Amino acid sequence: MGAIDVVGDVATGPIGAPRESAAGGEQRRPVMTLADVSKQFGATRALDRAGIELYAGEVHALVGENGAGKSTLIKTMTGVHRPDAGEISIDGVAVTLGSAADAQRRGVVAIYQEPMIFPDLSVAENIFMAHRGRGRLMRWRRMYDEAAAILRSLDIDLDPRAPAKTLTVGAQQAVEIAKAISLDARVLIMDEPTASLSAHEAQLLFRQVDRLRERGVAVLFISHRLDEVFRIADRITVFRDGRRISSRPAAEMTEDLLVREMVGREVADFFVRTRHAPGEVALRVTDLSRSGTFEGVSFDVRAGEVVGFAGLVGAGRTDVGLALFGIAPADSGTIEVDGSARRIAGPSDALATGIAYLTEDRRRLGLSLPQSVTSNITLPRIGSFRGRFGLVDRRAEQRTASTFRDRLSIRTATLDTPVGNLSGGNQQKTMLAKWLNVAPRVLILDEPTRGIDVGAKADVHQLVDDLAREGIAVVLISSDLPEVLAMSDRIIVMREGRVRGEFAHDEADPETVMAAMVKR
Repeated sequence: MGAIDVVGDVATGPIGAPRESAAGGEQRRPVMTLADVSKQFGATRALDRAGIELYAGEVHALVGENGAGKSTLIKTMTGVHRPDAGEISIDGVAVTLGSAADAQRRGVVAIYQEPMIFPDLSVAENIFMAHRGRGRLMRWRRMYDEAAAILRSLDIDLDPRAPAKTLTVGAQQAVEIAKAISLDARVLIMDEPTASLSAHEAQLLFRQVDRLRERGVAVLFISHRLDEVFRIADRITVFRDGRRISSRPAAEMTEDLLVREMVGREVADFFVRTRHAPGEVALRVTDLSRSGTFEGVSFDVRAGEVVGFAGLVGAGRTDVGLALFGIAPADSGTIEVDGSARRIAGPSDALATGIAYLTEDRRRLGLSLPQSVTSNITLPRIGSFRGRFGLVDRRAEQRTASTFRDRLSIRTATLDTPVGNLSGGNQQKTMLAKWLNVAPRVLILDEPTRGIDVGAKADVHQLVDDLAREGIAVVLISSDLPEVLAMSDRIIVMREGRVRGEFAHDEADPETVMAAMVKR
């Protein structure tokens, strides 16, 4: 059965080096090579004589800031874009990839952070969807048996007959990997595959990547999470401004060096806060509870103070934020803004009291991707731009959007650009601009740097510091413990829906905070 045959040779040899063939120690040629590839979109040079080499049985991490050229490289490898110059080779033979289907036929398959699953079909049907031909008789038992064999070979514990709509995001990713194996993938591109996964699901994914390595698949792994890169990669390649900056074995790379090559700055340049005395209490929460999610949560945030919320997935941090903004209101407890008790039954109540909330899911909940940068920034206050005949004053909108573009350094060709066309970091800045436009008294930031590169993170951190100095009370919810430790004036630790500890900045360290997060 070709669908579950081992693809290529099982990798051996030192981590980070091209594997040697079993016959005689000669260095093997790459499965896939991109050499001196360039691609231009209008005045933007997305790839500038870029290159990469992928070897069988090697996990190759590709890192770089948003806008570094990673996405364009992936689309070039998968036939979505044709390069303006340069050469693509498979097994040393130059090829032209005319479409994604063409790349797939040559064994180049990509999976993304949002799995492309048909929810009403079974696991097995999703795995073999690309194999179905018109007019062919379905051999259901054989399909289930082959799906089960592929899943077993990857150490994936799923029922081939289970409806895909019942699967977690992590299980859906596993189905995508099984689908790639069914297509005899020789090159598997994984673009931010853990972005929506819990820590446990991410560990299961890493086990599956290890199985792919053993099968001889060349894996290209793209992630902003540097700990994952060092956990899984044999080799690391850094892109910046559309060019390859370096490519070296993971064993020869350090996190400090990686960050410098990505952005040209030292790690010490990030997480910078200007310490200052906070003002009066802007937000006071007392015994806030919502059945089944959190209970008895109490804290306060002063004007000009950043209070960080730390905790494991499911600790209840985001649920508290949703309650404060009225998306999922609390059942009991009190919320006071500037000393006055407020009833927050919906987002309109929250905005009226001066509370704004930046969601962790910018693409689904935070932004309208087809609309322009201007429209997204002005949306919460669109009524203020209407004239006496109800028409929107477009010039006033543009002036406001331009002010925030300059203030937040949003990189966009024009303010009319659909926000979906921006890099992740610039989308995040646009969402921040949207809520700063309402001039909030309290700003809740839920995972504000998730899925953006280290350079954009530094910009967001600087903005948080600026907002605190301006007197805004900031609630910072983040799964990135170094970020919480560095950016917060005080840290509140939640576990299982309750507050389990509170630490001043000077008394918080990773061990103390982590102990409060995990110890019963």
